[in-house]
Amino acid sequence: MSESREVIESIGEKMGFTPQVLETLESIDPQFVRKYTRCDHKILTDGALPAKTKILMALAVVASKQCESCTVAQMRSALKHGATKEEIMETMEVISITSGAPAVAACRDALKLLK
Repeated sequence: MSESREVIESIGEKMGFTPQVLETLESIDPQFVRKYTRCDHKILTDGALPAKTKILMALAVVASKQCESCTVAQMRSALKHGATKEEIMETMEVISITSGAPAVAACRDALKLLK
């Protein structure tokens, strides 16, 4: 299996579906898809900011974009990286303040993971 195919399958597992745009990008430029792992690694590892903090930031960003499947993927990642209910709910407050009700609504399914 090619490296780009592994990346696409990994993303599909994380999101619960494979975004069609990744299939298209792979057929045009497999190197583009492989670069995703470098970005993903940057978020999922500690640096000046702990990975958990960066993932909560990513949750806020994807919520602001109203990407429901993305919020689920980021919520799973946040929980996997040790985010507490309190940290997540504080992030939800930031989402509400900065992006409003539509962004909070985009987290509907992601919030079910807290139960």
